This record gives sequence, structure tokens and C-alpha cells, in this order.
Amino acid sequence: MKILGITGGVGSGKSRILNELKTEYNAYIIESDSLAHELMEPGMEAYNEIVKKFGKDILISDAPFSIDRKKLGQIVFNDEEKLKKLNGIVHPAVKKEILRQIELKRNEGVTSLFVIEAALLIQDGYRDICDEIWYIWVSREERIKRLEKQRGYTREKCISIFESQESDEYYKKYTNFTINNENSYENSSKQLKARLNIFLKNDIISVKHPTD
Repeated sequence: MKILGITGGVGSGKSRILNELKTEYNAYIIESDSLAHELMEPGMEAYNEIVKKFGKDILISDAPFSIDRKKLGQIVFNDEEKLKKLNGIVHPAVKKEILRQIELKRNEGVTSLFVIEAALLIQDGYRDICDEIWYIWVSREERIKRLEKQRGYTREKCISIFESQESDEYYKKYTNFTINNENSYENSSKQLKARLNIFLKNDIISVKHPTD
């Protein structure tokens, strides 16, 4: 079973690529944000640690007293230290669960392709887990158009988000392959198919780690 990482900025169309990998190539997909939300549910290890660190004021008052992610987000948004504490709880829990699921799927033998999607794959050390990492690229202006249309973001909000993320050059340097997802679906689909054929034949191209 091969492990493929998918990363890219907000508005780059990662969901479309993931859907094709799942439907056309029988890939098992893990989206780190969705997994993080699951691990923050009552009874989970991350939930208990977050409540311990940030207090019961972040809980929704109705049973089962779930974490109010909007309220928690407001707490950490402009506080780097608190954000670091939150990430220090959630990110290791996510990685631990991903490693558990990799082992599970490998033992089951039901898929040859395990895909991990996360915005911080490189920064969180997933190069040591993935056989390859692909970067989904779309120009800044196109991403703004998509986010304005699909999520109702203002141009200012889009730019603010982009400025908080690493540059295209960073991602291209530390990933194995870039899919240009700017134009037609057919074009990005052809890129995906061509690279996947190489990847599954074990022709893996190494890239530097961010710490190299």
C-alpha cells in the first residue's frame, strides 16, 4: 500500500482531486481537518485535553457538551501562544490516529492507495509517513474568485488567509509533484492520472525536508 499526501491552499480545489482519487482509483481518504473535528468530540483524548487547557466555557451548554469550535477559534485567533497550545494537542492526536489507520488498512489489504490531505503536511512532518506529497496549485486570483463565490469571503479575507500560509515556492520545493488545478477538470485529471501511474510503479522522486 502506498501513502500519498495531498496539500494546497484554501480554494485550490483539493476536494475535487480527492474525490477523483476515491471514485476512480479506490483510494482510502483521510482529511485531517475532518479527523481533527472527530477527535475533538466528547470522550475522545483530544477533547479532554482541550477542555483541561481552555476550560469549560468553550463547551456548548446542551448535552453532550461538545466543544464550540467557533468560540475556541475566537480564543486562539489572535493569540499565538494559545494557538500553539491547541495545535500541540490536536496535531499529535491526528497523526497518531492516521498512523493507526494506515496500519489497519495495510493489514486489511483492501486498497493500494492511502491518501492523507492536510494543509500542514510538510510542516507537521508527514514527509516521514508519505511516499510522495503532491501540491495542488491554483493562482491567487483564481482562488480569490472561487472563495468569493463558494464561501462568500471578501477579497480582504482571502488575502489575509493567503498571507498566513507558506508561499507557492515553499510548497513546490518540498513536494514531489504539482498539479495545476487552475483551468479545466479534464486537464487536472490528466495530470493526476499520469503521475499516479508513475507513483504506483514505485518511481518515487525524493525531495528535501524543510529542515535540510
